[in-house]
Amino acid sequence: MIHIFRKGSDESLPTLVLFHGTGGNEHDLLPLAGLLAPGASVLGIRGNVLENGMPRYFRRLAEGIFDEEDLIFRTHELKQFLDEAAEKYGFDSGNLVAVGYSNGANIAGSLLFHYGSIFRSAVLLHPMVPLRGLNLPSLKEVAVFIGAGTNDPIIRTEETKELESLLREAGAEVTMLWGNQGHRLSSAEAEAARDWLKQQSDFRKV
Repeated sequence: MIHIFRKGSDESLPTLVLFHGTGGNEHDLLPLAGLLAPGASVLGIRGNVLENGMPRYFRRLAEGIFDEEDLIFRTHELKQFLDEAAEKYGFDSGNLVAVGYSNGANIAGSLLFHYGSIFRSAVLLHPMVPLRGLNLPSLKEVAVFIGAGTNDPIIRTEETKELESLLREAGAEVTMLWGNQGHRLSSAEAEAARDWLKQQSDFRKV
């Protein structure tokens, strides 16, 4: 997969795995990563699917309607890539934090839905429910931050609340932040996610 890896200066911090939104690339969330965890190693991954020339992580049938078969395939593909990247670059695959926006938040959510504690923490910005009808693995060791818009034109508030409930029922510790910036990633969300990450008791390995 097309990607970028930047080794950080502080090995006590987790590696941030970045998942861009539709039409983005592996560089898009690097500034956000620098805000969230200065000094952390960063792995930015470009989605393997193109929609009208725009990179995505999985196909969709229409706005808000996912190609579930492709989503599942791409989820497993990404898990394999993360394992390979950990071996190649020497980072700890058990010490990862997902940072995803929109389509990227959805694939990060799908990785949690399939693999449980693949991430210690996840920052999901404007996510949807990736899949329904799954028996989720335990997420008791996972903390999740969700940034959402009360006036998001793409994602209904009920959808966000459903995702929150599914994660909580699986044992995840979920923190919600609601804003009124539509589907746009706001500076308030980024700063709140940064402060939330700092509060995670096991964020920095001693």
